[in-house]
Amino acid sequence: MELRDIEIFLTLAEELHFGRTAERLHVSQARVSQAIRAQERRIGTALFDRTSRRVRLTPVGRRLREDLQQVHDLLQAALARAEAAGPGVGETLKIGVFGHAGHEMRPLIDAFRTRYPGNDVTFGEVNGAEPFNALRSGEHDVNVLWLPVFEPDLTVGPTVLTGRRVLAVATDHPLADRGAASLEDLADNHVVDFGPDAPEYWVAAMVPTRTPQGRRIPRGPVARTFHELLALVASGRCIHPLGEIAARYNTPPGITFLPMPDTPELQWALVWPSTTDNPLIRALSHTAADLGPIQL
Repeated sequence: MELRDIEIFLTLAEELHFGRTAERLHVSQARVSQAIRAQERRIGTALFDRTSRRVRLTPVGRRLREDLQQVHDLLQAALARAEAAGPGVGETLKIGVFGHAGHEMRPLIDAFRTRYPGNDVTFGEVNGAEPFNALRSGEHDVNVLWLPVFEPDLTVGPTVLTGRRVLAVATDHPLADRGAASLEDLADNHVVDFGPDAPEYWVAAMVPTRTPQGRRIPRGPVARTFHELLALVASGRCIHPLGEIAARYNTPPGITFLPMPDTPELQWALVWPSTTDNPLIRALSHTAADLGPIQL
């Protein structure tokens, strides 16, 4: 049984709710169900009694929880002792971000540099059309991505930034003089299409496929990077929601940013390859967890 599956089992044993377990671990509910079914097939008996109204441990599940909790606690203690030794000196993490998000992460980066002197970070740009490729290729060590991220080979760490959306429109667009925009406005315009390599669930978390009233939101033209997106908006070919950080650090000619008060808050978290064994990533993650999310 892999460590992630152990964490899923122990969290479900505590929450006794598949949805809350998925939310707490930043995975899909299907991933939780899949992990539990695989464990039950391997053991040959049910670990949870499930009904439409409740979830509870079976006697075998309770015994397994006791045994695995001891193993998990010992493993976490061993990892903590290893991490306490600290990462090596003179190492650098490359963090992928959108636009100017690195500026807003300054409190986290300063805290990291103070805790682990001699180590540093550099920033690279996340490609919106291929948000996970730089992680999988090793070009970036960590990305800061909006949630949710449901990729089985990637680990989702602490949330580092939170904020709302703004709508980028051309300054001569009819919406520009309104002072604010809503999700319903998207159905009357086109938004950027990030192409086939950006997972639909992830894109829809920023730009839903339909408005709250069920109207379809047209997509196109295609943009791969933040700067390509801004160029398309300035030309009047589309409008597009962005994290409100975009309005704070960008005043491109020909673009107006409108607040979107009816949109839910965005959360941006550290994400890295699950197979990576990098003490510096763990050090950054622990620092972020201690600091808490930075409100944009």
